Amino acid sequence: MLFAIIIGGLIGYAFGKFPGFLIGAAIGAFLLNLLKRRLIGKLQSIQSGFIESVFAVMGALCKADGVISRDEIQMAEAMFVRFRLNEDQKAKAKTAFNRGKEPDFDLDAELNRFLQASGRQPAFLQMFLQVQVSAVAADGKVHPAEHEMLVRIARGLGLPESQVDQLEAMLRGAHTNRAGAGQPSSADQISDAYKVLGVSPSVSDEELKKTYRKLMSENHPDKLAGRGLPESMREMAEERTREISHAYDVIKEARKKSA
Repeated sequence: MLFAIIIGGLIGYAFGKFPGFLIGAAIGAFLLNLLKRRLIGKLQSIQSGFIESVFAVMGALCKADGVISRDEIQMAEAMFVRFRLNEDQKAKAKTAFNRGKEPDFDLDAELNRFLQASGRQPAFLQMFLQVQVSAVAADGKVHPAEHEMLVRIARGLGLPESQVDQLEAMLRGAHTNRAGAGQPSSADQISDAYKVLGVSPSVSDEELKKTYRKLMSENHPDKLAGRGLPESMREMAEERTREISHAYDVIKEARKKSA
């Protein structure tokens, strides 16, 4: 802020000496505050749109197999807690979830609305899809009808179908990691680790490391927060980076053993 005031003051001084300096400094401070308010407003708009679209699509996804079970409703409520929503956000999320359950819910229009609000930032789109995968696979499974809708959601966001496989593999990795920490990685775990990083098993060590670093940078929680990701979803962003890191460690260990 001081820099903007000084610059404004110097420009004003060039035209009107000391009085001009004071006027220029005041204008500089005013413009900076205006810019800050607009940026804050934009971030809040992104965050509000993120939460509402997430739960509206979640409602539609939970009804993909024809009926919404009590377990799925409890899962949605658990998401309210996990995302640390305040009362106002919780009310909006519930309304959005119920809207998504309606027969006339327009999934494509909702996805397009989110695309516009998020500025089509890849990390945001991936996080949106990750929430949906986590929601329907709270028990570690994704049913065929749900998988089909997840693929449709990915396409609607402009993401490749492989993103669904990647996130499902990430979810399996999280469950396996919790259940058997310290156990040797199986062939399925190694295969899933490659899917999590989105690379082929034939990729070179150098390219593997490059991809890993790129994913960690793109998904860093602080970077996502700076772009508008709600603070309430930070935990999920941290979870994603942990699984990326774990997948990389699994592959490195497997390659070391086969060398």
